[in-house]
Amino acid sequence: MAAKKAVLFNFWGVVVPSRPAGVFHKLEELHNLPRGFLSSVASQSEGALIQAERGQVTLNQMIPTFKAECAKQAEVRGVEPPSDWCVGRLLEEVRTATMDVRDIVLKTSASLRYHGVLTAVLANHWLDDSASGDRPARLLCLLGSNFDLVLQSCRSGHRVPEVAMFNSALDQLGIPSQQVGAEKAGMEAVLVENLEVALRKLAHFTGVQVQLNTESRPITCCPDQVSHGYVTLRPGVRTHYVEMGSGPPVLLCHGFPESWYSWRYQIPALAAAGFRVLALDMKGYGESTAPPGGHTHKYNPETQCDLSFWSSKSIPQVTLVGHDWGGALVWTMARYFPERIRAVASLNTPLFPPDPSKPASEKLKALPAFDYQIYFQKPGVAEAELENDLERTFNIFFSSESGQDRTISSDHTCFLRVRLKVNDGFLSMLTEADLRYYVGRFRGSGFRGPLNWYRNNQANWKWMCSQPTGKVAVPALMVTAGKDPVLLPAMSDGMEDLVPNLSRGYIEDSGHWTQMDKPAETNNILISWLRETHGPPAPKL
Repeated sequence: MAAKKAVLFNFWGVVVPSRPAGVFHKLEELHNLPRGFLSSVASQSEGALIQAERGQVTLNQMIPTFKAECAKQAEVRGVEPPSDWCVGRLLEEVRTATMDVRDIVLKTSASLRYHGVLTAVLANHWLDDSASGDRPARLLCLLGSNFDLVLQSCRSGHRVPEVAMFNSALDQLGIPSQQVGAEKAGMEAVLVENLEVALRKLAHFTGVQVQLNTESRPITCCPDQVSHGYVTLRPGVRTHYVEMGSGPPVLLCHGFPESWYSWRYQIPALAAAGFRVLALDMKGYGESTAPPGGHTHKYNPETQCDLSFWSSKSIPQVTLVGHDWGGALVWTMARYFPERIRAVASLNTPLFPPDPSKPASEKLKALPAFDYQIYFQKPGVAEAELENDLERTFNIFFSSESGQDRTISSDHTCFLRVRLKVNDGFLSMLTEADLRYYVGRFRGSGFRGPLNWYRNNQANWKWMCSQPTGKVAVPALMVTAGKDPVLLPAMSDGMEDLVPNLSRGYIEDSGHWTQMDKPAETNNILISWLRETHGPPAPKL
């Protein structure tokens, strides 16, 4: 059996760029105190701060003692502390610094863990029992979800850089610690003066390469690192979802031919931003059941995103975010069930004006870019082609737009070969792990359920014609992609007439698979809009 490998990250100066000494120096300059004044108080071996970091006292117990130590040091140095000086300001600066977690370090940990290397954070922290809000909890949650171990000095009784702290971390990771020198124990130490240089050295030691450019992709969530849930809505009808985070609920609805996994870049980011994220396998996809017998009945909007699912989760209102078919669905839900919708956002898919004389799908079929919908109508034909070679199917679907020949043919006998003919140099957006997951989901459930969404267009239209309609009054977001060859940005022109409270986002270099193609840009747009829409967190009772 291969020996376990581990990388131990120091919290101060590595996971976050600040060091306590830098925070102290900032406050010394602010209050016109002698340089080194606060550091000299904080570094006293039996002082209040060191005791707190060892877990011998809590934060509330430490504050008055530390304040007295500062007063004594001021008397010794003949310094008059400013009238506005207080220990609370110091603690606030330290708390702010702890939240500045470097994204590249999180990505490095994710890459190491993916390749079987254990990771840990070693932090000189105190036990925060103050009424300071949830920042310490959010920090620990973020670190705990990205590292195998978060070892705080106040929990271990030791501080960095004491050897006992490192030995404790190795023991908890299941790596026998050795009371010998680092080199004899097979350990390497990397001094972090320049983070990029240090990470390159780390890559050399571990053999795991990490992209260091600022455009590297956001952290993704693996299927075994999220909470999976199943809700039986009625006999024979089950919905599968994944969930992460806490706060206002945000429900993510994917399109064709996707999965909850299509939101893998958004789930951790939205959760870290303070939202309760639920990503569905839509009806007929993955582990969510389709109507019995493969029929298209009960695929109307009311059951495509079943309201009873929300009620079963005790969610009275939700913010909906959809892409592709999911985008069409969330607009429909906002129009016909406004009392259950807090806000609505769509990637790529606009809200088309209602037309009682003809379904929107009939208009779309008249456009060359939508001719595949005709091919999808006959049961069994598209299924056979799409399921014949699932690896090829998903590599073709989820490839960059520049690598596809979009020449339209009136011959619909072969969707993949004619409609999406792939050039030799196409670039798939999927890693090998991503591809395996999609193939595994569709190998089990097939394409019949997903294709039935297209085959139910007429029934959807009839259902909607039976319902009263009005404008979408809830806060809304429309994100368009400059290189989407099917859902063109121009199709969203005039949406403000139907959606008065519409905000817009635009990503020039994105193709149709926006949340996978440009995940960082997508996350920035969504999080900014969600925070503006929901406002600051509600006060705690």
